[in-house]
Amino acid sequence: MKGFGDIMFEVGLLIAWGVLMGSILNETGAIRRLVDGLLRVFGPKGVPYALGLTIGTLLQSIFLDVLLVMSAPLARRMAPHLGKYGTAKMATALAISLECGIVLMVPGVATVALAGLLGVPLGKMLIFGTIVIIPTIVISIAIMNFLLTHGLWKVDQDQQAPTDGDESQTPEADDNGGTGGTGGQQPGTDGVGGSGGSGGGAPVVGGPDNELIDGHGSRVALLPHQVQQRTVRESTEPNLVLLFTPMLLALVLIATGAILEMAGMLHPVVELLASPVVALLIGLLGTSMVARHTIGHDRVEKAVVDGFRESGQILILTGAGGSLAAVVAASGMGDILGNYFTANSFAPLITVWAIAAVLHIAVGSVSISAITAAGLLAPVASQIGLDPVLIALAAGAGSLFLVHVTSNTFWLLQSMLGQTTKGTLKSCSFGVSVASVVALGCTLVLGIFI
Repeated sequence: MKGFGDIMFEVGLLIAWGVLMGSILNETGAIRRLVDGLLRVFGPKGVPYALGLTIGTLLQSIFLDVLLVMSAPLARRMAPHLGKYGTAKMATALAISLECGIVLMVPGVATVALAGLLGVPLGKMLIFGTIVIIPTIVISIAIMNFLLTHGLWKVDQDQQAPTDGDESQTPEADDNGGTGGTGGQQPGTDGVGGSGGSGGGAPVVGGPDNELIDGHGSRVALLPHQVQQRTVRESTEPNLVLLFTPMLLALVLIATGAILEMAGMLHPVVELLASPVVALLIGLLGTSMVARHTIGHDRVEKAVVDGFRESGQILILTGAGGSLAAVVAASGMGDILGNYFTANSFAPLITVWAIAAVLHIAVGSVSISAITAAGLLAPVASQIGLDPVLIALAAGAGSLFLVHVTSNTFWLLQSMLGQTTKGTLKSCSFGVSVASVVALGCTLVLGIFI
């Protein structure tokens, strides 16, 4: 019970605040609008990277399954605009960013648990986690995009045949040289896509105020009524920056406190505001106030209830990891491990990565495998001379290895992105495994400097 209670004391409130904040943001529709905006700004070629980095960093307060269910339909709608391998690229970007975020980025639930288990200040975990996760996502997506377009992905075998009315399928040209010859309006990112029938364009994605970008990257002028529809919709929705400001403020406070502490310049008032519990509480209260003003009291209340429901299982898993660490410490295994590892080698990081990888293959849970692997070395973190943040990052990296059929994420990606099981093994299992190795490499490089 001591291990369970200790870890709950460290991170219980942090996990609860983060999940509640994410649930409220989800209810406001902020996630859908953010993804649509990314496509408008970065275009088809850049959107897998932009979407991956956004999901892996900014949106980690949202419970993984909720974030996946929200973002997958949008990713599937974007896929045709990325060409023949669009589905593969978007599915891979989603899988990598979702899984990396929960174990490498604050306030991802496993990241917060790892920090508490190893005694790593949350601000420090945020800074070094960011340093690792950004190159991990970018490099991994780049590697996978190259492999997918050079023989790894077989469209006829790895994608499900599109069904009638499926928005994700690439439109075929009609007799007039246009597309979507059903005579109806094709859905676009802002609900005002290219018109069908007589020479209408393919489903399009957002561009400037009076134009869109078609599937070939060309700009297409909007009709007057389409401009009006977009204007009315955007004018009635709450400001997107305003919705995310409280969460961003919380992260800035935590990071600022960590930087000032390392510089020896921390003021008592700043120390209070930058403490993770207070900072995330400020973010939660701010998000709640903004949401009440924009979507009303009833919907915020519903989001809070959903958030409490989601946080329960996360807290139990986290507590189990803390209990394991206490058992390891009490058994004397810590002394054995401390004598085996040396401070001047990479053996501890590679070993914790391997332990987490094996556990993940066996039990199918990223969070459990990361927390368990870190728990094995938590009692000796101070003895082996390595910064505990490196052990946390290595455990997180190892837990990403080989996401497969025991994972709920695997099947959600398979069904919601229109992949076959074989295709999901490539985009999710292989893609996230690539990210696991890349994250370990980034952690080893980081270990040279800290």
